[in-house]
Amino acid sequence: MKRIFLLMILMGTISMNAQEIALLKYSGGGDWYANPTALPNLIKFCNQSVTTKIKSKNAVVEPGSPDLFSYPFVHMTGHGNVFFNDSEVINLRNYMTSGGFLHIDDNYGMDEYIRKEIKKIFPDNDLTEIPSSHSIFQKPYSFPAGIPKIHEHDGKRPQAFGIFVANRLVLLYTYETDLGDGWEDADVHNDPLEVREKALKMGANILNYVFNN
Repeated sequence: MKRIFLLMILMGTISMNAQEIALLKYSGGGDWYANPTALPNLIKFCNQSVTTKIKSKNAVVEPGSPDLFSYPFVHMTGHGNVFFNDSEVINLRNYMTSGGFLHIDDNYGMDEYIRKEIKKIFPDNDLTEIPSSHSIFQKPYSFPAGIPKIHEHDGKRPQAFGIFVANRLVLLYTYETDLGDGWEDADVHNDPLEVREKALKMGANILNYVFNN
């Protein structure tokens, strides 16, 4: 993360008191705004449990905006269509190859669309399934089986896919797990406490990886 933090300091866009993360507002018709309580709850959990210092309210950023480079971690979710235009593709690629991290969490129904858009961003890189031995599943919480299953949709196993640049994970795509639903307020999906905690702990692992690699 050193490169992007240096860039942000030079641009004068990073607070020295607290980090800030963002939700991606994309085009194409999909509900980018799904799970409105997810990121605030994840931030609260991480600040209380793993001593992060993240601003309590997440920002919203568009894929073609120069503001994208202000956030070390950007989260994306939704159920439907996604489309990135040419300038957004270039901006997203520059963001991730400069040290930024994009987490895409399929909220059910995004898969057929987002894979095409990921290929536009990284035409020479294939999405690869991340093994359970990867550090993102090891700390601060242990997930020996890899990405946890939070919600059932099609009865498929949960999977975590990634794009790696120079051996660094820059894009994480979580599929058939629906972590964001587990981050939501308890009364939204009525998930048991242990399921919500599992989702939040996996989210903490993701942010731990972002801030320490």
